[in-house]
Order: sequence, then C-alpha cells, then structure tokens
Amino acid sequence: MNRLHVTKLGFAVGTTVAIIYSGCIIISLALGNEAVAKFFGSLAHSFDFTAIIRKAPITFSEAITGIIEWFIIAWLIGSCIAVIYNAALGRNK
Repeated sequence: MNRLHVTKLGFAVGTTVAIIYSGCIIISLALGNEAVAKFFGSLAHSFDFTAIIRKAPITFSEAITGIIEWFIIAWLIGSCIAVIYNAALGRNK
C-alpha cells in the first residue's frame, strides 16, 4: 500500500471543510433564521436549533475568521489521519 502525504491530505481535508463552511454561510444568509433552524434540524435528526441561532447576521470578518479557523482545524485532522495511517502501515510490513 502507498503512504499518504501528510500535508497534501491535510490541505485536501482543510479545503473541503472550508468549502462546506462557506456553503453554510451562504445558506444562512439566503434562508433566514427560521429556515436555517429547520434545514440544520433535518440534518441533525430533528435537533432543535432555534435556541442557539443568533439573531444578528454573520459579519464578513466573522465569516473569513470562521473559514480560516475551520481550515486549520480540518488541516490538522487530515494530517493526523495521514500520520496515524502511515504509522499503522509501517507496522504491517
């Protein structure tokens, strides 16, 4: 089996999550609070999000900060997966 490239997998996972987060921002801005609560409730097995949805819309700086933060978190997760996979692969030789 091939080894995973740690930084490339981290970048791929980080970019994917940043795109998904951006989609969430667009959905939130386009639909409004009530529709967003229903939309995400349907994704989370009817969990009631109405109590935690904030009233004010997200600002541009908050959106950019969130994208960057989620990219970094997901990059670290992807990199950890690659490191653990490669370590396990090395033991099986």
